[in-house]
Amino acid sequence: MRRIVGSLVAAGAAGAAAWVASRRIGAAKPGGAELWERKNFRGSTVTLAAGPAVAAGAAAGVLVAPGLPSRVRTAGVCAAVAVGAVGLYDDLFGSTASKGLRGHLSALQSGEVTSGVVKIGVIGAAGVIGGALVSDNVVDAAIGGAAIAGHANLLNLLDLRPGRANKTVLLHTPLVVGGPAAPVGAAAVGAALAMLPDDLGERTMLGDAGANTLGALLGLALVAREGRAARLAHLAVVTGLTLASEKVSFTKVIERTPVLRELDGLGRQR
Repeated sequence: MRRIVGSLVAAGAAGAAAWVASRRIGAAKPGGAELWERKNFRGSTVTLAAGPAVAAGAAAGVLVAPGLPSRVRTAGVCAAVAVGAVGLYDDLFGSTASKGLRGHLSALQSGEVTSGVVKIGVIGAAGVIGGALVSDNVVDAAIGGAAIAGHANLLNLLDLRPGRANKTVLLHTPLVVGGPAAPVGAAAVGAALAMLPDDLGERTMLGDAGANTLGALLGLALVAREGRAARLAHLAVVTGLTLASEKVSFTKVIERTPVLRELDGLGRQR
């Protein structure tokens, strides 16, 4: 019962805080509208305000969740803040010359430290710290940290159409309702639910700040309840899908699969 209450409080607080932050950031657009506005796949103008709003809202939800172990609370807040911050840096100031994991690593081999490389490093560090805080030994911490970082990256790869990444977060709900870090997953779900209407309405987009943060929190919530075998399977799945994304378009796969196509288009402007 305590975890259920904690999860409900975390989801409610995260959703409310994310909604308020999105409105304020979207209205203020610090640094000017040009810095915050982008064109989506349809050519509609959207704002990146949802990204930092999600990170701030999720951090708030984890922070106020009652009954959450201090180590888990620390892991959740740190993940939201660190991943959200580096994602926002990449969204606002990053170069688009190098794309994808392979592109950024190739640039690094050539001596170029791209914003994407910085993001990979920070998300990796956040994953390791989170993994360590919810593990009893170094091996499990390393596996868990890699799974958390991989989950963060994977969700970002899905943020290519309005509502897709947020819907993916909501589909995680049955997977994160149990375990010692359930409120962490609930905070991600609450923040995603609050952002979904504006995302589907093509007024905002999650960007790296939002998608990476939500993925990291979901990964943390799952890792906290997984044993070593489950963590290895978790890591294998996110790694396999990430590598597949370098060769296969997720959007094309979704469009060719009737069930996925209908779910992906649900609520979206036609």
